[in-house]
Amino acid sequence: MKRKYTATILATALLFSLGGCAKDEQHHTPHPDKGVVAISVDLPQGDEEEEGTGYTVEIDGTTADGHEGRYTVSDPLPPGEYTVLAYNEPEGITMTDGIARVERTDGTVRALTDFINPQPDTLYSATERITVVADDTLRMNLDVVQRTRDLHIKLIVTEGDPERIAAVTGTLSGVAEAYDLRNETLYGEAVSTRPTFTRDGDKVSADLRLLGIMGDAQTLSILLTFSNGDTQSIESDLTEVLAGFNGSTEPFTLTGNLRTPVEGGFAGSIDGWQQADGGNADAH
Repeated sequence: MKRKYTATILATALLFSLGGCAKDEQHHTPHPDKGVVAISVDLPQGDEEEEGTGYTVEIDGTTADGHEGRYTVSDPLPPGEYTVLAYNEPEGITMTDGIARVERTDGTVRALTDFINPQPDTLYSATERITVVADDTLRMNLDVVQRTRDLHIKLIVTEGDPERIAAVTGTLSGVAEAYDLRNETLYGEAVSTRPTFTRDGDKVSADLRLLGIMGDAQTLSILLTFSNGDTQSIESDLTEVLAGFNGSTEPFTLTGNLRTPVEGGFAGSIDGWQQADGGNADAH
């Protein structure tokens, strides 16, 4: 009887041992009670950067810093709903708690009384809501979207001698200072920027890169300095012609006629504003 009892105990122990092995084999990951997210950042078609290079990936505000090939991998997470955010960190833009803010012109985070950088590098970002499942790895592709738009201002001197223009400075008001990456919307106050103007023959131009326009009005103010030392200030209302600026990321080119003083007492003006791909608005 003693031998039979011992054999029964051994058989029972072996059965439980086999059952335990079978249970362990049902786990698909080393984290059976948690899940992992692996994110591949995909850039817009035609972008020259390497796929996903230099992008920060956050999950509910926590940076994911693991790497597996082209994937950025999170730490194991409890099951549940999460928000994934990916963005680059372009020169001229500072990231703080999900807000992308254009730096002021001296290269620091700006105050409302300062002018922002007129041409930061291009900003990309994307966000997506996901569900994390225990004992699983969620692999996903996240397509980032361009959040800035180039604005090209091209003026042709149609009245007066362009060779008299020694220098041009200008300010554009009513532009956005910041972008909320998580909510995918412009953020903050309407501010101003000072683009660099150049003259080539009878053409005066400036290039900007903006998050968008904000506020009730957009005004271009330029100061012409002539070769004899005289100056002329000109303001032009761009509110109407820039009304659709926030609706696309394709380059936006504005052309207009610059009329400079030809005799004493005559004030300069800008008129004939027209978007290069169609539409026009008289402004002066």
